[in-house]
Amino acid sequence: MVRISNNLVGILNLVTFILSIPILGGGIWLSTRASTDCEKFLEKPIIALGVFLLIVSLAGFIGACFRVSWLLWVYLLVMFLLIVLLFCFTIFAFVVTNKGAGKVVSGRGYKEYKLGDYSNWLQKRVNDQKNWGKIRSCLQDSNVCKSLSEDTNEDFQTYIKKSLSPLQSGCCKPPSECNLTYVNATVWNPPATPSSSTNPDCATWSNEKLCFDCQSCKAGVLDNLKRDWKKVAVINVIFLIFLVIVYSIGCCAFRNNREDNAYPRWKGNP
Repeated sequence: MVRISNNLVGILNLVTFILSIPILGGGIWLSTRASTDCEKFLEKPIIALGVFLLIVSLAGFIGACFRVSWLLWVYLLVMFLLIVLLFCFTIFAFVVTNKGAGKVVSGRGYKEYKLGDYSNWLQKRVNDQKNWGKIRSCLQDSNVCKSLSEDTNEDFQTYIKKSLSPLQSGCCKPPSECNLTYVNATVWNPPATPSSSTNPDCATWSNEKLCFDCQSCKAGVLDNLKRDWKKVAVINVIFLIFLVIVYSIGCCAFRNNREDNAYPRWKGNP
């Protein structure tokens, strides 16, 4: 008699196996079409995820449906390690995103961001020149400042009432404390009287390169990352609960396999 737990594990892994095929195919397609650093950065993780899901789901399906105990044992081991890693990452994500928030600026509709407000671990990641080079390239490829640059006739009072995203506020304009003279959303001239601000972003701003090398841009990236990681962490909690349930069902299927494989041996004993 086919056991219910084995059927459930088999069905779940068959669905996962089917889903892994388009993921793997998408990664391979992306590797042949990638033209930007952002796309190239995504291709390897997507292919790795597709291969991982394909192999693990195949092991779980064969192990559960064809009573191959060692394959099911490998499947359960991988599932256990995945649960532990996901749990650790979720805790880590909550910890490193606990600090940092945008500051309200008087008379402005947007917030401004400072790198020092965020966790040291995140700061080290964006301050690494190699990492930031890739992130900056992605930001430039995404045209994050394009919608602002199109409003060339917008006056200053209208502009400062806008609700800018963390990336737009940090990367597409100079900090307010620099007191640069507004021309349009992406063109700011040096003030007649030099600013007394010690913020290094005041000197980094350029009408050609904007503020993509500014500390405020890095802070905007971290604020954006913080929001995304918090969403991912919540999804991870739900996914963890699902994995624990699947793992428990898998353990029942593994026990069934051992009982079924042992039955012929003890049945024949006098």
